[in-house]
Amino acid sequence: MDIGAEASAGSDGEAGEFGYRQELHRVLRLFAVFSVAFSVVSITTGIFLNYAFGITHLGPVSIWLWPIAAVGQTLVALILAELSTRIPLAGANYQWAARLVGPRYGYLVGALGIMYSAVGMPGIMLLGAAPLLVTALHGDVSDGRLLFAVAVLLIVLAFGINIISVQLAARVNNVAVVTEIIGTVLLAVLLFGLFVGHTKPVNHGFDILGQHATQPGQSLFYGIVLASLIGVYTLVGFEAAADMGEETVDARRTIPRAILLSVIVSGVLGMITLIGFTVAIPDAATISSAEVPLAEISTYWLGSGLTSVFLLVVVFSMFALTVVAAAASARLIYAMARDNMLPGSKLLRGVSAGRQTPLPALVTSLVICLALMSYGYLNGNAFGTLVGATALIPYVVYFLTVIAYGARRHRLDRLPGAFHLGRWAMPVFVLAVIWLLTALAVLVLPSEFRGAVWVTVGGLVLAGIWYLAGLRGRLRVGLAGPPRLPDAVKSATPVRSEGM
Repeated sequence: MDIGAEASAGSDGEAGEFGYRQELHRVLRLFAVFSVAFSVVSITTGIFLNYAFGITHLGPVSIWLWPIAAVGQTLVALILAELSTRIPLAGANYQWAARLVGPRYGYLVGALGIMYSAVGMPGIMLLGAAPLLVTALHGDVSDGRLLFAVAVLLIVLAFGINIISVQLAARVNNVAVVTEIIGTVLLAVLLFGLFVGHTKPVNHGFDILGQHATQPGQSLFYGIVLASLIGVYTLVGFEAAADMGEETVDARRTIPRAILLSVIVSGVLGMITLIGFTVAIPDAATISSAEVPLAEISTYWLGSGLTSVFLLVVVFSMFALTVVAAAASARLIYAMARDNMLPGSKLLRGVSAGRQTPLPALVTSLVICLALMSYGYLNGNAFGTLVGATALIPYVVYFLTVIAYGARRHRLDRLPGAFHLGRWAMPVFVLAVIWLLTALAVLVLPSEFRGAVWVTVGGLVLAGIWYLAGLRGRLRVGLAGPPRLPDAVKSATPVRSEGM
């Protein structure tokens, strides 16, 4: 693998290279783009929401499933990092699929991406951030109307930041990276130190890290499958760095680095966090039955005051995730509309001249999120099933993207100076496909997740209706969709292609 000293094309020409005008403001550098990806992964949000699931179904030993997911997702990130150098455009997954295979394939991947954002953002705000914020401020978490109002306020604020400027959104995420590391990782390290120092009594030693316990009537294998959700659910979204491709300085060098850094840093810090909180469990039985296990652990060692501060850090991490997800969602809608793939494309591809942000796409995404959030407020049980689909959809998108690139990669020109897998391409692709098939099986086979499968199928049916009603005709006459990447041009002295 190598990262060359120079990109293959200047940033100012990257959009034009693919037939687009450079309309978005190219201002983001490495730390800002890394912050985008790191905030979307958000180990604080993922661990906070899923830690109880792992402990309940497998016990403390469930945390060792985290590095398996981290390694698997690093393989996927390596592939997407290389792919991002070839197509550094907004709406990355859609662009990659459409230009590798064709516009119909791109529409399928893009529709899944829109579905993921439309359900995920309101779900995190209504079911995660709002209850935690009200709890931290000692409000009444049983007041559904209050929770809905708080969730609406948070999501409108997240989109408002994006409407003002991408620079402001980047600053919020830069702060979120620091607060997430200080507020969660260092807290876990502190709890580890308090445990080692015997500052309070616990009935275990380091042996707790190997303890397992399954539910009555549940096999160990089934417990492992369910408990793996903590890593599988959390370590996704790192390709959001590529969604900002048209706003990134020196995108062909910056984006692959940001993608890889976000996965590796998240994997390492997430493992540290899990170990710190797990050894600090005061009583496994009590924590397994707690509504918010991490808060219970923190309260035991640090008291309610510092725990409230910790909850505020978690809320801010969820908010920052939504700020970035709003940006990525709008760029996807903008990218698809620019290719005339959506109803109302002429409006949705507009860019605010003053702010250089895709304002119509942002507003449209916000309206969709508010509509689904209102549905969630009125029908909480069904909304929970919808949110469950946010674990499955990213892996479907990853699988579709990886196999598409694997099929075309050997026929594409190697970009001079760009990140390249070289001789490692074949083993990375094979292992990544095996990992993705395993993750998809984990997310599809358990009966607990079947509702999410049907939600995903239902979303695709809706996407199919638009395809049959309008998009198919546009594609037939060449009025929609981008062109495929051309195959490599054979020369008299060809450059040797390594791997796939």
